[in-house]
Amino acid sequence: MITVSCIIPAHNEAGRIGRVLDVVQNHPLLLEIIVVDDGSTDNTAQIAQGRNVRVISLPENRGKSFAVAEGIAAATGSHLLMLDADLVGLSDDDITALIRPVMQHQADVTISLRRNSPWVWRFIGLDYISGERVFARGLVAKHLGEIRRLPHFGLEVWINQRWIAAGFRLQVVRWPDVISPYKAAKIGWLRGLQADVSMMRDIFRTISLREAVRQIICLKRKAGA
Repeated sequence: MITVSCIIPAHNEAGRIGRVLDVVQNHPLLLEIIVVDDGSTDNTAQIAQGRNVRVISLPENRGKSFAVAEGIAAATGSHLLMLDADLVGLSDDDITALIRPVMQHQADVTISLRRNSPWVWRFIGLDYISGERVFARGLVAKHLGEIRRLPHFGLEVWINQRWIAAGFRLQVVRWPDVISPYKAAKIGWLRGLQADVSMMRDIFRTISLREAVRQIICLKRKAGA
């Protein structure tokens, strides 16, 4: 039987995480919701603690990869739903659409394609670094030490490598009403630009540009199979 644990890493998302938790906290396809507060300096943890979710608070900001690893370590479901904490426009139907193909054995893994994903990803029909995805916990549960040592934003491409090596069937799930706010809108254009550059640096510390291209090609083929 497939059961799904939802892991939501969050850093200073007090103004946004409540809307996401409103959607997931009572969703019938979710076994549990685990919020990992990644050293926030705002009220992110307190907002999450007021909901029907489990909260893990890290004393300092360790980055998304480390935070998700802590959530995986606490999860009990057979599968994981990774979810960003800042999504706008998320609905029950979006969560169901991402989980159902795996539950019905139509796909081994799923990945979201949001309304405001970069235009190139929308054009090709695949956002290979999307933070919203469903996959088996067993794929990553034995690699927590390695995940904790990844660059802050290296997790998604690391997971992609495992998906491709395992030959998993992939389904891309379009979320036409969901957006992820741009960093510039959240923290200002200069800090947002610095954060975007840092994220890209983390990705290419984890994989090469050639490997990134290979991932996009392989995953697109898997999605079209």
